[in-house]
Amino acid sequence: MATSTVAALQIGSRLEGKTKTLEAILSYETQIKDSGATLVVMPEAILGGYPKGETFGTYLGYRLPEGREAFQEYYANAIDVPGVETEELAGLAERTGAHLVVGVIERSGSTLYCTALFFSPEHGLINKHRKLMPTGTERLIWGQGDGSTLPVVEAPAGKIGAAICWENHMPLLRTAMYAKGVQIWCAPTVDERDIWQSSMRHIAHEGRMFVISACQVQPSPKASGIQVPHWDEDRPLIQGNSMIIGPLGDMLAGPLKGEEGLVTATIDTDELIRARYDFDVVGHYSRPDVFSLHVDERSKQSVVVTK
Repeated sequence: MATSTVAALQIGSRLEGKTKTLEAILSYETQIKDSGATLVVMPEAILGGYPKGETFGTYLGYRLPEGREAFQEYYANAIDVPGVETEELAGLAERTGAHLVVGVIERSGSTLYCTALFFSPEHGLINKHRKLMPTGTERLIWGQGDGSTLPVVEAPAGKIGAAICWENHMPLLRTAMYAKGVQIWCAPTVDERDIWQSSMRHIAHEGRMFVISACQVQPSPKASGIQVPHWDEDRPLIQGNSMIIGPLGDMLAGPLKGEEGLVTATIDTDELIRARYDFDVVGHYSRPDVFSLHVDERSKQSVVVTK
């Protein structure tokens, strides 16, 4: 038996900014300890925020000055990696004894990235994954990651990897990560729709892995005192739906909807061999004579200086 407790922390970014959000995350320290979780996954963009409904003053073909001001404010609320916030999260990992996977908005130069950070209790910040393909108008405010940040991290609970929100819909990304031997698939997200549950169950069943999906939860625009165009002001902006799923697509915990909290489940990685008995997607059920995938994991730089 290789059992362990894993968790998704469903929580929302605070309107007051990253400092208050970090305080909210740290307030779960005792609950994480008491749960015995050795792995905790947190939502997409929890530190830095997911600006749902923000237009950034943009219309096709031109940008308004107020959009530049909005971007400057958003940039100021992003975090440096490493930085003050990552030191605090490293401390949380150390005190709770849990590996953490945390969605953040990362500053690098003048560009922002939607990133998942990996922390271990022993070594603090150990790796990161930058979202390869921002979705829709996210492309206006976030840069694209490259193949150099596709880590699989060894943890007591198992081998963990991450795909952020709609990256989970990229079949080739999933195949590349399956080939790395992921046992616990971490999915930080802000997709709170019921169809997301179907996607998570499919990925667990396809990859024969455990899946932990952690989603933000945000109150209605009316309750928050903000305006979101074309949105029912009484409807929650993001309703959650965090969940943990087993390797045959069975729901182990959640989905938690409409409130903050810790979703936990006990998993046993020995189940994965039994689950893959009849379907190993990159093993006996693959056809390398017909299909192959080339993955470029080199870091891409816009300027390379050779001396």
